[in-house]
Amino acid sequence: MPSHAPAPDHRPAAVLVAAPASGQGKTTVAAALARLHARAGARVRAFKCGPDFLDPQWLALASGAPVHALDLWITGEADCAQRLAEAAHGADLVVVEGVMGLHDGTPSAADLARRFGLPVLAIIDASAMAATFGAVAHGLRHWRPGLSWAGVLANRVGSERHAGLLRQAVADDDSWLGHLARDDAIALPSRHLGLAGAGELPDAQARLDRAADALAATPLGQRRLGDWPRWTPPVPPPAEALPPLLAGRRIAVARDAAFAFVYEANLEILRGLGARIAFFSPLAGEPLPPCDALWLPGGYPELHAARLAERADLRAAVAGHVAEGRPLWAECGGMMALADALVDGEGHTHAMWGLLPGTAVLGRRLAALGPHAWAVDGDTLRGHSFHWSRFDTPLAPWSSTTAMAGPHPAPGEPVYRRGSLRAGWFHPWFASSPALAARLFSPDSST
Repeated sequence: MPSHAPAPDHRPAAVLVAAPASGQGKTTVAAALARLHARAGARVRAFKCGPDFLDPQWLALASGAPVHALDLWITGEADCAQRLAEAAHGADLVVVEGVMGLHDGTPSAADLARRFGLPVLAIIDASAMAATFGAVAHGLRHWRPGLSWAGVLANRVGSERHAGLLRQAVADDDSWLGHLARDDAIALPSRHLGLAGAGELPDAQARLDRAADALAATPLGQRRLGDWPRWTPPVPPPAEALPPLLAGRRIAVARDAAFAFVYEANLEILRGLGARIAFFSPLAGEPLPPCDALWLPGGYPELHAARLAERADLRAAVAGHVAEGRPLWAECGGMMALADALVDGEGHTHAMWGLLPGTAVLGRRLAALGPHAWAVDGDTLRGHSFHWSRFDTPLAPWSSTTAMAGPHPAPGEPVYRRGSLRAGWFHPWFASSPALAARLFSPDSST
């Protein structure tokens, strides 16, 4: 079994958990690895490569520590270096979960691994392959030069004989780190925007413990942290102090299963700018707290539309908030809650809060995915867009983001404004422009 065994020089072990594609089991293995060592007493810090609100919930539950995003474009190289350095200072193990396939995207998880010297652990769904497993592992390791390699783990393996065939296919014996059997008991359930939230499942911790137990039987799980190569964390540039642009302002933030997509790093920025945060749960019937500004984050309003539609008291309070000229930022699912109506996945129409004319409709396929930038008066917020829904509205966009995927920028997502209300599909990373983030929650601003 692994044990808490920090190295004398306090440099942690580290690994970037990657795969040839999405859906291979990266989150299961990354969370199992974090849980295995955390419950043995090690200090574990985990990160998610790329923008994501759901996988970090599982990694946080497994590691017992906050989980932040790392993205060389959205969050920026300096931000990545700062967060990795801070985590490494007090950690025995740093686990970074990749995004999509190892080499997918610009920048990719492989780019992040190369930039910070993170050894790559490849997770390959081997359920429908034998000798080809070796070719896939070899390709992941050697297709682009400069990767530090930790090894490969086979996932969803059918039998011990199957595992033997897979191991034989790996040319370098040092690359083989074992296998996990196909097992629904450790699988993490998914829905249209990704994994189900860890807080939604009563057996979430038990699932992670079962996954950790399974991983403990593999060569990867049996390796003591003291036997891992030491990782040298980056030296970040000096951090700049945040100006008190939101000093004395109280920002109400909706937070429950309908409004769950909040980067903890964004909350840190708001607090660093001087704001006080007041959380409330619309689904639990809680009223809008006294506040100077309101944030309705993204989430799953389409799964809770009936309950949100019942909140006539909250609808009136939010309308009064805007009528008084106090700022409201509604982000993705938060914008859907403000529409006249919402059509859910079963085709049922729900009367919503009616602050934005139009109907939000949950689609059956992905509507948008990728990095975006939003430029206003010389400031630029970076972030991403990811949604299945559309918004049918007579409103003309007040502004728009720019999609940054591919070699050339492309038209992005609309941003709407009605009085002090701003809304759009865009999920910003506040640290990319704290000044513009502050303007979202400040009165008498052109933003």
